[in-house]
Amino acid sequence: MGYAAHTAKDLAEATPGSRDRYVDLLRVASLGTVLLGHWLMAAVSSEGIGNLLALVPALQVLTWGLQIMPVFFFVGGFSHALSYRSLARRADGRPVYAAFLRARLQRLLRPTIVFVLVWTAGALALQLAGAGEGKLTGAALRLVTQPLWFIGIYLAMVAFTPPLLKLHHRWGWGAFAALAAAAATVDVLRFALAVPYVEFLNFALVWLAVHQLGFLRADGRITRPALLAAAGLAGAVLLVACGPYPLSMVGMPGEKVSNMAPPTLALLAHGTWLVGAVELLRGPAAALLARPRVWRPVVAANGIAMTAFLWHLTAMLAVYAAQLGLGLRLPEPATAAWWAQVPVRLLAAAALTGVLVAVFRRFEAPGRGRAEPGSGPRAALGTTLCLLGVLGLSTTGLGGLLEGHSATLIALPVTAPAAIGMALGGWLLVERSASARRVRLRG
Repeated sequence: MGYAAHTAKDLAEATPGSRDRYVDLLRVASLGTVLLGHWLMAAVSSEGIGNLLALVPALQVLTWGLQIMPVFFFVGGFSHALSYRSLARRADGRPVYAAFLRARLQRLLRPTIVFVLVWTAGALALQLAGAGEGKLTGAALRLVTQPLWFIGIYLAMVAFTPPLLKLHHRWGWGAFAALAAAAATVDVLRFALAVPYVEFLNFALVWLAVHQLGFLRADGRITRPALLAAAGLAGAVLLVACGPYPLSMVGMPGEKVSNMAPPTLALLAHGTWLVGAVELLRGPAAALLARPRVWRPVVAANGIAMTAFLWHLTAMLAVYAAQLGLGLRLPEPATAAWWAQVPVRLLAAAALTGVLVAVFRRFEAPGRGRAEPGSGPRAALGTTLCLLGVLGLSTTGLGGLLEGHSATLIALPVTAPAAIGMALGGWLLVERSASARRVRLRG
């Protein structure tokens, strides 16, 4: 039965004793940290939207704790391993790839497609009214889709789970080491030999390596988290101190090298130390989560986490728009007056995010019914189109929809309408892969 049919209290009380509650906490905490980080980093002024970390470089060291997205991919690897194995056990020898894709992507794609459609309609309305060319409006239309890169990368993690799980079964830590070595080789080719476009391979290799750590956790093979954390932290420090890598673990405007886009070996080392660090807290956290009063909010937050992630920048932009609409002055970012307004802006953004979640949370509710075998090739094609669509939209933004504005996705130009079309078409393919299978079975 779907999430909407139960309260968080019901779901919390029905939680089996075998469930790893700490994973659910990590999922919520990592996305919550991303929301807070985005709200704090946005330096909005009458001249546009900048980045606080670029204005105050000393704050970039905070990204070594607050760039927590690797933890989400680590948790994803753990959950994907358990989900795929469960489906395979119940499949009685039938192919499960399409069913696995739909089961893992349903709660991800439906709220994402709704977000894209709503914002596309709003962007078109603004541009038809001639209001899309202002500095703040134009920056907002570029900014609001940027977090979709995470959705695109996560789609790839799901799609690659079955083959990489096979490698994990055979090689264990060796599979992680191979991905890490491949990411290091890409950086050598990029920085030492200046091979063009090779750096984009690390969008897959770095995040897949972090994802692979989730497989290892699912099998109980991360037995020395302190060593993992120390090795990752030492590696990140050495790479930043001695290599071509910047201090910040998030992207900075105008920088020649980013640790995030494309990801670097330094970001992989950072992710490794974070994984070790959160595993060190596993025991105390598990004891705390056994308490119903602690577990219920985690259950409730997990049911709305993706919706909150998708709409949190919309809420933040609306807070600034309201401030301007009321005729209130926007202080220069990083000044004393700006910092004084931070608590009020955060509370307002959180409250408005709550309103948007209340409106759109129904699209995140899990579907009903059992997983059908489905068409694997059709589901894979749909996932690929969705991946390219949302990554393309994160690159182009929603400005210039009527003019055919394009941006470069890896090495190819893409427009926002094309990206939207790919995302919608891919989603329909994923959704219909099961019905196509049922028709063939009946025939």
